[in-house]
Amino acid sequence: MLPLRSAPLRYLLLLTATWLGIFVLTRSVLLFSHLNEAGHAYFSIFAIGLIYDLAFLLYAAVPISLYLLLCPPRLWRSRFNRWLLQGVLAASIFAMLFTAVAEWLFWDEFGVRFNFIAVDYLVYSDEVLNNILESYPIGLLLGSLAVIALVLCVILRKPLRLALNAPMPAWRPRVLSLLGLLLVAGLCLQLVDQDSPRGQGGNAYQRELASNGPYQFFAAFRNNELDYQQFYSSLPDTQASEQIRAELNEPDIQFLGKEPMDIRRRVSNNGTPRRPNIVLVTIESFSGKYLGSNGDSRNLTPNLDALRKQSLYFNNFYATGTRTDRGLEAITLSMPPTPGRSIVKRIGRESGFASLGQQLSEVGYDSVFVYGGRGYFDNMNAFFSGNGYRVVDQSSVDESQIQFKNAWGMSDEDLYNQTLRLADADHANQVPFFLQLMTTSNHRPYTYPQGRIDIASGNGRDGAVKYTDYAIGKFLEQARSKPWFDNTLFIFVADHTAGSAGKEDLPVQNYQIPLFIYAPKLIEAREEAKLASQIDLAPTLLGLLNLSYTSTFFGRDLLLEDSLPPRVVIGNYQHLGLFDGKDLAILSPRDGLRLHQDALGESREVSANDDDPLIRRAIAYYQAASHGFKQHLLDWVPEASQQTALKN
Repeated sequence: MLPLRSAPLRYLLLLTATWLGIFVLTRSVLLFSHLNEAGHAYFSIFAIGLIYDLAFLLYAAVPISLYLLLCPPRLWRSRFNRWLLQGVLAASIFAMLFTAVAEWLFWDEFGVRFNFIAVDYLVYSDEVLNNILESYPIGLLLGSLAVIALVLCVILRKPLRLALNAPMPAWRPRVLSLLGLLLVAGLCLQLVDQDSPRGQGGNAYQRELASNGPYQFFAAFRNNELDYQQFYSSLPDTQASEQIRAELNEPDIQFLGKEPMDIRRRVSNNGTPRRPNIVLVTIESFSGKYLGSNGDSRNLTPNLDALRKQSLYFNNFYATGTRTDRGLEAITLSMPPTPGRSIVKRIGRESGFASLGQQLSEVGYDSVFVYGGRGYFDNMNAFFSGNGYRVVDQSSVDESQIQFKNAWGMSDEDLYNQTLRLADADHANQVPFFLQLMTTSNHRPYTYPQGRIDIASGNGRDGAVKYTDYAIGKFLEQARSKPWFDNTLFIFVADHTAGSAGKEDLPVQNYQIPLFIYAPKLIEAREEAKLASQIDLAPTLLGLLNLSYTSTFFGRDLLLEDSLPPRVVIGNYQHLGLFDGKDLAILSPRDGLRLHQDALGESREVSANDDDPLIRRAIAYYQAASHGFKQHLLDWVPEASQQTALKN
């Protein structure tokens, strides 16, 4: 093996020790900013963190060592090599400092180290880069990091010179050292992963602080889809089938599927079918906590507070996930959040489902997905166009019709103006319309047209929330003058909340969002306190139409009188939860099963097994959803009877 004073080893130790120092500094800064949330587990945070730091450094050392250990002595002594290795040291220090700053900004927004979201941000680099450029003084930031990197290089000049001037050992110990490094890296790959040694359950802040950002990024990139059967607890098919059918056994339904976990069923509505127009607005990052009617004193939502009194308002409603694609998946497909990527982004398997848009298109609606941004982001174009919608996004709109746009897309006002044009055109052609919108303004960099509200553009989330409310008020005011208004359902719901981080893997209170259904000529205004989920929106909407249809939805019609046990489903890529209004069951990879008792209060975490009734309910939902997706049991199958279900 290599002697400690050999040139390759000294250089490698200098490089990795510098990186390790930056990792420890990053962890210390994040911990100092969250001392209360992290508790007093300082030793375990840094001890486990060191394992992840060393694991990443070990993997990173492999490609560098290929050059260092196989470099011929003559090339090693050349001026080219000296400049190359000095450049590698400087560039790597700058890269690690940049990563540290990126981790801080990512943590500030999401409350975690790098994960699936960071991977997605890399994939959709155009929007993300423009967002960064509009949100932060990127030139000053990069310049400052370059100066710090240069200063560190000057400080490390002496140990670098000693490393470069050290003797180069013979070939044999260098090759043996490289083989030894590869062996250790292979063992590390078997012993260290995203959940071990940091574990599952307990304080989520402690686990995240003990992680290593670059390690978590590459692990998420490698494990962006998780097979339910392989990683999660399951029930025998007959038991899972019995449980999930009991969860969906509403009045006037008939299960049609022959396979045990096939939930396909005929939903019969006895009322007179009707087909009002539908405008479903999915609002970016809108938590219920912002509403003045929920106790916020900043007067950010005067229009929505007034709308609440005029709507069927659900005050106990929850998002399924923490990202836009999860909200769109739940609303459109009425599905629990299966582990890994959302179905929206599973390229090659994102289409062909019995979606809300497909159901309405089949009975004569013009189903349109209207997006304020560019629809290739999050694979939205492919998903919606493959599931019964036509797509209108920013790229479909003439530039002369866009008054304001930022990195994520056109302003909400511009989006609503497009909606009014689409509605007018369909009404003129006597076609009922289903317009499903996705807004963008309530997102960093929080910019919007000046002069609309009393908070200047770009000054943070409060201004974006108030502008979101302003744009909704203006949209409804314009819509009230339209001939199609009295026969239109307006639905306003969030895709997810503004922040889902907490001490727990699934902090239930951080998933609560508002749901408004507004149609003054069609629906009586009232408040509904039934525990409800985004997956319940599609069947509830079709119930309002008195539509009989074949359903593959996991949601329920919230307006039916039934005796089904309450529940909402929530998740975050790896951890899958079912909340019954009191307790929360959590399924985790490697067959992890936990309960949070009194989840909205003290939230006591206890271990559990699949004999627990709430755990069994959770397993049934996620096992059936994953199986249905994999076996194409949720696909759209046209029926002639559906084509005549609604008549004028």
